[in-house]
Amino acid sequence: MRMKLSVKHTVDRWFNKIAKNPALSVTVSILWLIVVAWVAFGWNLGNTGLIDETEPLFAEASRQMFVTGDWITPFFNGDTRFDKPALIYWCQAIAYHIIGVNEWAVRLPSAIAAFGLICLAFYTIQWYLAKQDELEEVSRPTRRYLISFIAAALMALNPETIIWARTGVSDMLLTGCMASALLCFFLGYAGKEGSRGAELITNAQSPMFHAPFLNKWYLAFYVLIAGAILTKGPVGIVLPGLIVAAFLLYVGKVREVLREMHLLVGILIIIALSVPWYALVIWRNGWNYINSFFGYHNLERFTEVVNGHSAPWYFYFLVVLLGFAPYSVYLPASIIRLKFWQRSHWRSLERFQQFGLFAWFWFASIFTFFCIAVTKLPSYVLPLMPAAAILVALLWSDLFQDTETRQTISVSPPFLWSGWVNVVFLSFLATALLNITHILGTDPAISNFHELIEQSGLPVIAGIIWLVCAVLVAGLLLSRRWNYIISINLIGFVAFIIFVLTPASFFIDRERQLPLRELSAVILEAKQPNEELIMLGFKKPSVVFYSHIHVNYLKFPKEAVEHIKNQAAKGLKPSSVLLLAEQKKFLQMDLQPDDYKNLSTKGAYNLVRVPFKKMKNQKIDIS
Repeated sequence: MRMKLSVKHTVDRWFNKIAKNPALSVTVSILWLIVVAWVAFGWNLGNTGLIDETEPLFAEASRQMFVTGDWITPFFNGDTRFDKPALIYWCQAIAYHIIGVNEWAVRLPSAIAAFGLICLAFYTIQWYLAKQDELEEVSRPTRRYLISFIAAALMALNPETIIWARTGVSDMLLTGCMASALLCFFLGYAGKEGSRGAELITNAQSPMFHAPFLNKWYLAFYVLIAGAILTKGPVGIVLPGLIVAAFLLYVGKVREVLREMHLLVGILIIIALSVPWYALVIWRNGWNYINSFFGYHNLERFTEVVNGHSAPWYFYFLVVLLGFAPYSVYLPASIIRLKFWQRSHWRSLERFQQFGLFAWFWFASIFTFFCIAVTKLPSYVLPLMPAAAILVALLWSDLFQDTETRQTISVSPPFLWSGWVNVVFLSFLATALLNITHILGTDPAISNFHELIEQSGLPVIAGIIWLVCAVLVAGLLLSRRWNYIISINLIGFVAFIIFVLTPASFFIDRERQLPLRELSAVILEAKQPNEELIMLGFKKPSVVFYSHIHVNYLKFPKEAVEHIKNQAAKGLKPSSVLLLAEQKKFLQMDLQPDDYKNLSTKGAYNLVRVPFKKMKNQKIDIS
């Protein structure tokens, strides 16, 4: 017990020293954020190849912008790509210009967006806790810094965020813009200006009341909303608008806040920043763009199943449980703690004290919106992960009281139940990972997938990590050391990243993607001018990115044979085609050994050259 108090005294003295030295405070905060971001987003970011199917689509469209100088219309493989607006392509193309066309440049915008988000979240939570200390007339630097550190770590070190922050697609950029916009809104809302009625009167009497903006945070909110619209379209303003509107309606401050936000000026800023590109791309492509982007990729995704992405009603419960693991088990207790149903209580509080309620509306609005949407994908709920991290961090803030008062920490029954659910969940996770080969399906690109996983030893390492964490959390619960539990979960996740996820990413890249990169290099060397490249039976956009060659995708062997014969009949030059096929599909073409020349075989794929003269008069029966 004496040692426990001694450790607490040491920690408190250290954080008191940090709080009294602004330069030290900033330095420690920056170092922590850099370390967390490097582990989560930066480490080995570009050391693995692009992952089929989606990532190379973005990478190649951005490369086309970089090469052609056409910054208006995105193209992939010779066709327009209207899936997403231009901001992600612009960011990747700029990264190409700075560090070259490579995997680091493809993924850097996502990593930077994630890093910027956790920095702003760290600032917001520390500001909120400082305001709370000011209101209660106490000084709790240990609580203020530890909870801010924990919140940043929770926001960065979860499966959903790590996956999309390390992938060169638009999802993390959207989340960075949207979540940062919401944090900026709250900082503007809860700032000194307009936080109480008396201050509203003071502001109304001051010249600042007639200024375009009362504070910088609302301006940042509007700029980031424009960024979100340029990243993924209408959803970039619809979701933040729903969250802010629902929150303001609940606390009864709609008119008051809309006046201080100068909504009309904000709308003009959003239009000025986001609409010009849409106007240009529509002017150039007309109804093709309108029908494809606004119709198919927005309206139909919400109202119909697109690309087979359907899922049951409970899909997003599982996504949040696993995507925010292992901390997701504390979300119910975090939400119950708020007692958000007590509207009169929340309306009586200072604005800054409504931070937890705002995070709840943020989480619930996005979750409900995408549960209603018919098309379902795990990445859709990525923007609610920062709110989940804030809710859990605020739950933990209750466990850090003023050390000098020596108050006994008491925990609520929901928190205690969540702790034991944490133990069960970690044990279940360990068991599942130890038996992962019986859970995973097969991968046609890796013939001996299960055997290779078992030989790597990664399932055993993963199982041991989470089993040890389960035992430690149980020990902390029994010894009533509540505030260390979240640290065990975070340390376990960092160990999981270092010893399992990172080696697994290199393993998957070596077995699944490396053969395609090697074949792309062979294609670059072997391809004759104007020679067509056919990809049979599968679509791997990474070949387009790495070979810089247009690919003709054909699904069936019979279709490929007929296409080659038609090309031969036209007498084209050169008188051959390159054919990249899975071995199974290639054998179904029933070509004789003298009908083609084998150029390379890598993994599950064959690359051959088929001369036209061999195909002109040949009759091939494909059963």
